[in-house]
Amino acid sequence: MAPWHCGLCLLLFASTGVRAQQLEPRAYSNVPVDLHFLIAGYTYSSGGLATDPAQRLDNAQLEIHAPLVAYARGFDAWGKSAKFDAVLGAACLSGSAEANGMPVSRDVCGGLDPAFRVTVNLYGAPALPLKDFVGYRQDLIFGVSLQVVPPLGQYDSSKLVNLGSNRWAFKPELGLSKKLGALVVETAIGANFFTANDDFFGGRRREQEPIVTAQVHLIYEFRRGSWVALNANYYARGRTTIDGVKQDDELSNSRFGITLALPLNRQHSIKVHASDGISVRSGEDFRTLGVAWQYRWSTGS
Repeated sequence: MAPWHCGLCLLLFASTGVRAQQLEPRAYSNVPVDLHFLIAGYTYSSGGLATDPAQRLDNAQLEIHAPLVAYARGFDAWGKSAKFDAVLGAACLSGSAEANGMPVSRDVCGGLDPAFRVTVNLYGAPALPLKDFVGYRQDLIFGVSLQVVPPLGQYDSSKLVNLGSNRWAFKPELGLSKKLGALVVETAIGANFFTANDDFFGGRRREQEPIVTAQVHLIYEFRRGSWVALNANYYARGRTTIDGVKQDDELSNSRFGITLALPLNRQHSIKVHASDGISVRSGEDFRTLGVAWQYRWSTGS
């Protein structure tokens, strides 16, 4: 079974709204242009996790249960391999914390901000239909992507902690993937840009500087399409301003995780993942566990 079989198992952590912190191996793998993917999964997170990366939480004891569904497909972009994916999630959040020195508690269920992304591999990943993909062998892949997150999740301006962020987010990214025998090394550098939240807690206006992100993945491919990945990232900046007053909440954090993908047959696979903080300068010291099921089908001849 080809090693790309689980290549589009979206990391469930991406559904929780904290996409600056996500760890996602195989984001720039080549995929046949006529393949479609349907993903369903669940993520559990605990600790100082805020679904809005502008929200600093201290002494947090929060739990988030987040189911999701996602769709992805490969397509041809001027002869280059490209992918589109959409993630729709919901969550139940409960617990207590301190936000900007204020004690808060929350018990809420609702929708998360959805995420839509287009990825185009500009080098090393030609657009191939499934019937021609068997002869493809990866060497070096260079790609770009753009993720857009509209403010469609649950939001209540009378609450400090919400599931949605009430603002648009955009993440352009550059990615490299190099295959060395059974090992694949991937790196990606990007930045999250945000529009202002004009209806922040108490009717105030909150702005945020871009969050710069970097991640690296070491992926070992086994026979029959299974693989395991060690993942690490670093994200920084993101200082916020409330009604023109700069806050002391600039980020400089890193995380480590592991991902295991196991094909069940030619159409079904599962993926499990876990991650934890390595170094946390401001809030967001949390742990996450998740599992996903993926079904794939082809519309090619």
